[in-house]
Order: sequence, then C-alpha cells, then structure tokens
Amino acid sequence: MTPLPLTFDQPHPFPGKLIIVEGIDGSGKSTQLLLLQKWLEAKGFNVFFTEWNSSELVRDTTRRGKKSKALTPTTFSLLHATDFASRLYHNILPPLKAGMLVLADRYVYTAFARDAVRGVSPAWVRKLYNFAIRPDMAFYFKVPIEIAIDRLLKGTRAQLKYYEAGMDLGLSQDLTESFRIFQSRILAEYDKIVDEYGMITMDATKDIEVQQNQMRQVVSEALENYKPKRGTHGKRTLFWRRFNVPRSE
Repeated sequence: MTPLPLTFDQPHPFPGKLIIVEGIDGSGKSTQLLLLQKWLEAKGFNVFFTEWNSSELVRDTTRRGKKSKALTPTTFSLLHATDFASRLYHNILPPLKAGMLVLADRYVYTAFARDAVRGVSPAWVRKLYNFAIRPDMAFYFKVPIEIAIDRLLKGTRAQLKYYEAGMDLGLSQDLTESFRIFQSRILAEYDKIVDEYGMITMDATKDIEVQQNQMRQVVSEALENYKPKRGTHGKRTLFWRRFNVPRSE
C-alpha cells in the first residue's frame, strides 16, 4: 500500500520528535535551543541539530546573491524553500525516522513571516512549503524590537546585516532604522502565525535561566511518554553510520 504523502496539515508519522524555535534576530532563540540541546543530550537523548539557510546545495548561490544585492523577494523566497527542502530530506527526516530528537533553529514560520513582509503572497508561501512536516513543538521567543536591536549591537558581531535589516526594501537609508521597521513588521506577522498554528510563546525578555527552565519543563512534559526508538522507516546501519551516533541506547 502506497503511504500517504507528507503535508504540513497533519502530524508526522515518525518515531522521533521535531522541536523548533522561532523569533526575530536578537530574540535569544538560538541560545535557548543550544542550551536545550546540551540538556537533552545530558539526559541521554539522541539529538540532531539543524538551522535555517545552511544547506550546501544553495549556500554559495545565496551568498553570491546577497553580496551582489541581486535577490528579489520571490527569488529570496524560492532559494530559502530550496534550502529547506534539501535540509528536510537530508537532515531532518532521516533522524526523525530513526527515532531521534531533531532541534531546528528556525523553520517554515520564518518564511511565512519574512516573505509576507517582503510582499510575497502569504497563501502562496504556505502552499510552497506544504511538503514540510508539522513540528511536534514550536516555540516562539517574543521580544520588543528595541531590546533585539540592543542585543545585536552589543553582541559579538556588533552590527546589523543588510538583508536582516530589510535594506533591499528601501524602508530607510539608515541601517538601524530600516531594521527597526522591517523587524517590527515581522513581529506583527509572527503574532498572526502564533495564533494560526498554536505556537508556544516565550517571554524573551526574561533571564536566560528562567526561559530555559520554562522550556525544559514544557519539553519534559511533552516527552513524558516518548520512548526513543529507531523505527522501521529506513536502514538502521546506514543511518547510524552516517551520523556517527552510538548504536546502543
């Protein structure tokens, strides 16, 4: 019997769990996800990490497009969708089929928010990403725009990037002001998405430790009946050799 195609409208059938984080740049979501990863690994879970815009398939093309400032909103959207499709089939589905916990720093909701702000049809973007699978847990780290700007300017890179500031949209000649306008609009889109998909909203203004403890509690409750297993969706030996994970549980 031919299995039904995977779509974003229904829970995935795999033994693993997909946990994702979303939020604007400067929300602290990446820090929280990395802390969660270390905690889960210390608890004995097999964990696989992936992040937005990291596929080797289109990385160079995206980098060249950004450098030349030649990316249109639709081109940007399609490049990110291609990147996501590559990571989904090569980096997300295999560990899920093997019963692992997959942690994703950004997911399709990033495209839903950013592409809409850039003028791409929200309905078109959702249809474009309908091949994705629905995450088991989706955290949204909500932060005021001024706090996000302060964190980024005082952080390790101490600067804002051209496209993260929406400079391609001509919102302002000033990089910081363009970031403020662009990311504020993304915040408004995230508010819609949170309601639409029932994401778990985290107060990203709280102390790092407080946020992490809250996140761990939610994840612990969700994993209470989770029993790690490799499943029957693929060849066990090939997968575990590829990701260099011990065969014993």
